[in-house]
Amino acid sequence: MLGAAGHEVTHLRSHDVAVDFPLTLEQLDAYDVVILSDIGANSLLLPPQVFEEGRRAPNRLKLLREWVHGGGGLMMAGGYLSFQGFQAKANYHDTAVEEVLPVTILPTTTGSRPGGGRGHPHRHGPLRHPRPRRYVAAILGYQKLAARGDAIVLAEVEGRPLLAVRSVGEGRTLAYASDISPHWAPQEFMAWPGYAALFGNAVSWLAGA
Repeated sequence: MLGAAGHEVTHLRSHDVAVDFPLTLEQLDAYDVVILSDIGANSLLLPPQVFEEGRRAPNRLKLLREWVHGGGGLMMAGGYLSFQGFQAKANYHDTAVEEVLPVTILPTTTGSRPGGGRGHPHRHGPLRHPRPRRYVAAILGYQKLAARGDAIVLAEVEGRPLLAVRSVGEGRTLAYASDISPHWAPQEFMAWPGYAALFGNAVSWLAGA
């Protein structure tokens, strides 16, 4: 999807993150955008030298915060191991990553299933638009979040932010409270003609394009 939109993508599977995710600011600077999706905080906090050998290593959550302030683009997408996550196992509440996101994260389990509702675009402030709201395909779950005062909420689900953005220092951040793929993204959402454009444009914005 992102490759078709002209983005060069490096994908790390969840079990590769502890070893292969950048450990220095210089390594992170090779990328314009980082997307965290279904990867818990401990995968970033516990590289093998910490978990297996008891040696010190950089705190990669604080590294991401510094990288964003310097101009990086960070996106977190919802799922069982995003934001606070199912049974609070993702555990990004009260971390350096939460500090730069456009949302705050509840300290307890935050997953929810919409009660038959649908996510919809919602514009306010400088982005207010006179056209009526347009509904898109239903989602199967989302993380309960609260928008920061300086965030721009672009879409809501059941009165909570579904898609929100924020400028932080020289960088930008984006929170999407549901999945960008199964299990919470149903097939009709992924088949929606706007799906590729939505996330392709999100990455372009995060990269400063």
